[in-house]
Amino acid sequence: MADSNFIDYVKILCRSGKGGAGSRHYHRAKYIPKGGPDGGDGGRGGHIILRGNRHLWTLLPLRYQRHIFATDGESGGAGRSHGRDGEDRIIEVPVGTAVFDAETGDFLCEITEDGQEINLLRGGKGGLGNVHFATSTNRAPRYAQPGQPAIEKAVVLELKLLGDVGLVGFPNAGKSTLLSSMSAAKPKIADYPFTTMEPSLGIVDYRGSQSFVMADIPGIIEGASEGKGLGLRFLRHIERNAVLLFMVPADSDDIRADYEILLRELHEFNPELSDKSRVLAISKSDMLDDELREEIAKTLPDDVPTLFISAVTGQGLTELKDVLWREINSEENKNNFTITHRKLDPRHRVEEEDNFIFELPEPEEDDFAGYTDEDWEDEFWDEESSVNPDK
Repeated sequence: MADSNFIDYVKILCRSGKGGAGSRHYHRAKYIPKGGPDGGDGGRGGHIILRGNRHLWTLLPLRYQRHIFATDGESGGAGRSHGRDGEDRIIEVPVGTAVFDAETGDFLCEITEDGQEINLLRGGKGGLGNVHFATSTNRAPRYAQPGQPAIEKAVVLELKLLGDVGLVGFPNAGKSTLLSSMSAAKPKIADYPFTTMEPSLGIVDYRGSQSFVMADIPGIIEGASEGKGLGLRFLRHIERNAVLLFMVPADSDDIRADYEILLRELHEFNPELSDKSRVLAISKSDMLDDELREEIAKTLPDDVPTLFISAVTGQGLTELKDVLWREINSEENKNNFTITHRKLDPRHRVEEEDNFIFELPEPEEDDFAGYTDEDWEDEFWDEESSVNPDK
């Protein structure tokens, strides 16, 4: 697993840029002894921005890029010159990436569409120059704003595959064979457990003009929700599927018991998974005769659509597509297909501007306390200068 190109979990330290300080400059010219304040504003610090990219399917590019820092804004200058803004850092991630606070585990945001951009950490606002503080009674303000500080946060990026249908089953249940039969995907297929070591996606053609996405994850064993086997690492990918297709092979000793074990493991991992639309497929049914199939059908649960299929012979695959398509597009499923993450960090809020979505930390209130510190005021003013308003 260490050499796998499929990376779905990374932890990185991000820091936005701090804002540049405003200038306390005064206009000085040979024939203008009291030119007045002309200090420019500081530039804002760079943002840390996430951008969805449908051409990416793994977080591998971020595996060795553990520190991502934006640049600081430059200070303002004379003649009302505005400092240069800091350079933003754009992090491109696969669609389906969720972001969590590494310290608290709180959910921060998620990328669900190609091209979607989220401002994860906003750069500090640049300080105002002294020209903004001139009044009729204070025509030569001796102070300017410093820029706002940068924001630093360690975050965890988790990739959760976006698929319409998620395959759920024990090792060697025939999930990979089904995916290869119904789509152009080429997952590894063999006759030993845990052949699938990383999730696979396939696009299933439906009646020539439509399609849906099917996701295969490594086989689940009893106790997967407690960390046994490979299931715990990949169970989170099922959270993003609209419909769950449970697969139990026809040669199982107790098909209903196996189905209930799988259902229980999903519930213990995330109780919300129990509310998703479910379909039960009895795989490898080409080995059954009609009499044995009827006996098995009597033992199957009544609260879920069930089908007998064979990915090798193609038996029941057309009917399976019809059932899955119906479940994907059902009104009940559309209304219930929501993923509730852990509580949102209270220091964040969401703003929408056209199609650009920002996830912004709440800005701190402008605080001018200490801006007129007499220590640096005394150092700043030249007692012999002709622009000193006290002269």
